[in-house]
Amino acid sequence: MMKKKVFFLLFLLLSTSVLMDGCGSQESSAPSQEAENKKSEWVEEENGEMKMNVNVNGQDFTATLEQNSAVSALVQMMENGPVTLQLSDYAGFEKVGPLGQSLPASNSQTTTQSGDIVLYQGNQIVMFYGSNSWSYTRIGRIDDLTGWEEALVSGDVTVTLSVED
Repeated sequence: MMKKKVFFLLFLLLSTSVLMDGCGSQESSAPSQEAENKKSEWVEEENGEMKMNVNVNGQDFTATLEQNSAVSALVQMMENGPVTLQLSDYAGFEKVGPLGQSLPASNSQTTTQSGDIVLYQGNQIVMFYGSNSWSYTRIGRIDDLTGWEEALVSGDVTVTLSVED
């Protein structure tokens, strides 16, 4: 009987010790400050908006970016240098082309309009000069549409994306 009591007390002491060690841990599962800083690094404007330069066949535009994981990944690409794309016309209302790598998608049914920039199938950039409804991940929107449709409407285009200076 005494062996059982000693065994039980030892078990109880060991269990309490393990539990107390777990409770006293100073580590947190919350994101580190470094991760939080990295996450918000690309938000440069005072109002929390990030801008992107969009050059279409030599004509410059500025887009306001969304805040999502696809945009964060695209901004990381642009921080390594401008991203140049070859976009082709599709259906008379959009230009579409491969990005060269996949980005994290968070698609939702969307009705686009002229100036919208979206991610399609996780690896294609689509720029609209008309309207369409489909499931996309929003990337951004051109701020000033002056000359936008004219820049996109005729044939294939070369587009260069870069983080605004």
